[in-house]
Amino acid sequence: MEYSDKVMDHFMNPRNVGEIADASATGMVGNAKCGDIMKVDLKIENDIIVDAKFKTFGCGSAIATSSMATEMIKGKTVEEALTLTNKAVAEALDGLPPVKMHCSLLAEQAVKAAIKQYYEKTGQMTEEHKKMFDMLDEFEHEHEHGQEEANH
Repeated sequence: MEYSDKVMDHFMNPRNVGEIADASATGMVGNAKCGDIMKVDLKIENDIIVDAKFKTFGCGSAIATSSMATEMIKGKTVEEALTLTNKAVAEALDGLPPVKMHCSLLAEQAVKAAIKQYYEKTGQMTEEHKKMFDMLDEFEHEHEHGQEEANH
């Protein structure tokens, strides 16, 4: 399996590893099929993500995608961060092997799980947001290959 230089760099020198003690929100997701678990902490001030940290239990691609995803959302508004896609994360890393694309999906889901928690905690959850998060939950269930309970 061949990895891009950017994937190797973010694996060997991951950015934003750790936890935020006074995080505004935390998102944690896992994939039963591969065993990867990602946790993302966000520090949000005035609806801007001022810091993002991650802890990931998983392969090199999982670590690299977590690192890149946190880099991509720092300094963005919460709404801008909601537009993050696994494809954008993979492209920012100059591509991932097809069998590792699920890692970028986990990175997207972890960020969005944290944003969902932020909206719930701050009373900013709209009907539009609820619909989007419900669609994400359904998508996650479809890709868990029979796991009965989603990881929230």
